[in-house]
Amino acid sequence: MNKIIALWAIPRSTSTAFEWMMKQRGDLDCLHEPFGEAWYQGEDPLWSRFQPGDKTTPGLTINSVWQHIQDRAKRSPLFIKDFPHYINHMWTIPFLDHFTHAFLIRDPAKTISSIYDKWPDFDETEVGFPEQRALFDLLTAHHGTPPPVIDSDDLLERPEQVVAAFCDAVGIPFIPEALSWERGNSNSAYSWWDGGSFHDNLRGSTGLKPQIRKYVEIKDAPFRVQRVHRRMQPHYEHLFQYRIKG
Repeated sequence: MNKIIALWAIPRSTSTAFEWMMKQRGDLDCLHEPFGEAWYQGEDPLWSRFQPGDKTTPGLTINSVWQHIQDRAKRSPLFIKDFPHYINHMWTIPFLDHFTHAFLIRDPAKTISSIYDKWPDFDETEVGFPEQRALFDLLTAHHGTPPPVIDSDDLLERPEQVVAAFCDAVGIPFIPEALSWERGNSNSAYSWWDGGSFHDNLRGSTGLKPQIRKYVEIKDAPFRVQRVHRRMQPHYEHLFQYRIKG
């Protein structure tokens, strides 16, 4: 089986822009959140807000997705971007050893306010910070060294340096040309969930660069959202100390 590079992110962390950059390289097959659709609407959904009668997809399971990933990796080196909380029940060492792991983090004040903007009724189990930290700690203990960590702000402010360091860490060549693309080329790439509205910023982008935020500030958010932020902050800070500085 060929190399499978897994970028373990949290929602609203600019992870799809990073994935789109990886797709521009041309030397990797890329999968967008392959476990996500099964977690949300597979035949046995794990989504905390799922209700009987909600949409499901017969035959789509976490295990069928994993088989699909392995089949793709037999044909080509593979990059996947996904969220650890989708598969924390699968974290056995034999499973994890199939991947070359990396992590993308972002300040929870930014991610959680963005999640709130899209899903005002979001559940704390959907934000992913505790699972991201737990997977990072498990892999660090297993390998004896921490896997590479990218902070979203560093990525957008210094994309060339940070991506070059990431490529070195996961053992692939750095391709500077992949850092920019034509506006609108990603219009229909990620649409299994609600027509792809979560990726509006990507559709208008031309590369990795700082974005103007349009969401409510955490200090102005409802108390419930502020409380989630306070609970997630220590998990972010734990990984932040290991970030690639470029």
